[in-house]
Amino acid sequence: MNTSGLINVLVMDRAPSLSLRRTIAVALAIGAVFTGLVFLPMVGIRPDIAQVAFTWRFIAKAVVVLMIAMSAIGLMLRLARPDGEFGQLKWALWLILLVLTLAVGTELIAVPPAQWENRLFGIHWLFCLCLILLFSLPPFVGLFVALKRAAPRNEGLAGAIAGIAAGGIGASIYVAHCPDDSPLFVATWYSLAIALVALAGLFAGRRLLKW
Repeated sequence: MNTSGLINVLVMDRAPSLSLRRTIAVALAIGAVFTGLVFLPMVGIRPDIAQVAFTWRFIAKAVVVLMIAMSAIGLMLRLARPDGEFGQLKWALWLILLVLTLAVGTELIAVPPAQWENRLFGIHWLFCLCLILLFSLPPFVGLFVALKRAAPRNEGLAGAIAGIAAGGIGASIYVAHCPDDSPLFVATWYSLAIALVALAGLFAGRRLLKW
């Protein structure tokens, strides 16, 4: 049996009753709804959200985290198969980096240097870090349950991408509460939180996704 035939047999052997896309969609929906209905009410939605919703800083923050979540979900769907590759979605990663770089550059130009430190640390940087990790937990668990029905070639990489997806979803929900809109804050603390979830996904993938 050649390599292609072996891969096809393995994929069929691991094929779930529902399609992988549907399984992951259900896992994401359950995780996101659980986070939105259970965790978000604990901290509440920022009271001035109606006023800031159309400011460029808030929009840039929301767009970046949504792009991270959506791109990671797309990559995870590819990497969940033995023959999965990054494909054209690798350009999405560069686009996210470009958007974030432009936002940070605009902030540095618009804000006097004396205020850079305040914009970097914001009001509650540690609170932000911890809450994004907490908000990411339900999607993280849901995605790993879904990936157990798949057959990734690189279990650690698939787990890390699942972690990025979960972190992006958690960050996207946290946006409704977060009072800090500075791109400097987002580039530092949101990125760190998502990176920590990705690291957890890397180790979890190596242990839990073996087939």
